[in-house]
Amino acid sequence: MSEWITAFAPASIGNVAVGFDVLGLALEGVGDRVHACRTAADGVTVAEVRGLDGEIHPYLSTNAQENTASIAAQAFWNAHGDGGGIELKVHKGVPLQSGMGSSAASAVAAVVAANGLLDAPLRVEGLLEYAIEGEKYASGGLHADNVAPSLLGGLVLCPQILLPQVVPLPVPGGVSAALIHPDLQVNTAQARRGLAKSCSTQQWVDQQGLLAGFVAACAAGDIDLIGRTLRDVIIEPQRKAAVPCFDVVKAAADKGGALGCSLAGSGPSIFALCKTVDAHNVAMAMEQACRTQGIGCESWVSPLTAPGAQIESR
Repeated sequence: MSEWITAFAPASIGNVAVGFDVLGLALEGVGDRVHACRTAADGVTVAEVRGLDGEIHPYLSTNAQENTASIAAQAFWNAHGDGGGIELKVHKGVPLQSGMGSSAASAVAAVVAANGLLDAPLRVEGLLEYAIEGEKYASGGLHADNVAPSLLGGLVLCPQILLPQVVPLPVPGGVSAALIHPDLQVNTAQARRGLAKSCSTQQWVDQQGLLAGFVAACAAGDIDLIGRTLRDVIIEPQRKAAVPCFDVVKAAADKGGALGCSLAGSGPSIFALCKTVDAHNVAMAMEQACRTQGIGCESWVSPLTAPGAQIESR
């Protein structure tokens, strides 16, 4: 067996309110780690999966056909492996069913680690299509709004119709993300199945306008326009009932001066974009509002330029 190599992949905010399945944002300070080494035997195996407490995870599978990390790594190794196989150890840092891209972080970290085992590794952009395979298994759909920012960092435009091409977007200076994770769980696949199959023409036109305006605001560094466009008129109204603290948390973020606030992915995590000088106060206000509902939570503050996945050690 070869030496172990360790890759880290950050959590992420899917949808970013205005861009259901097409926008994602990397989150600094929290993520998954995957350790990988070569084996003489073919195929990808999972030696262990550890949870947030560092202990063996009680129910995440080590079956290579049922783990997002190994599914992604196997897809990559089938295409680019140069003999033998890989053994993985998965150390979770992102809470499960949190709306923070937990499955995506594992898939991305696994592919980045596997790539690092090659004598001639691929460029990071070439890894996306393999990481998506793991995410597809977990979420039941082909979308890259968590995988792409976790891999590349920053704010990424990643509509399905363009995959595997994605577009890193510029972000204005002086804006940060505040995110709280309530002590709740929302299953992404179930949340997707519960969405309405259609929307009105007016809703579609409004959401298209908000998405276009938000992308334009980021390109121009127009913070005021970000505040006008960071809204979700289609998906958020359908999903917020699954997060009982959502309305009071959003109200607290707005009162604290946030530019906008919405669910991260399918929730239960809730994020706000705000001026960096206000970010910690906004995060604190969101956290306090959540706790007034009898729900524990934790929070993070992240720049919009958080780095993507990387090799930590070899």
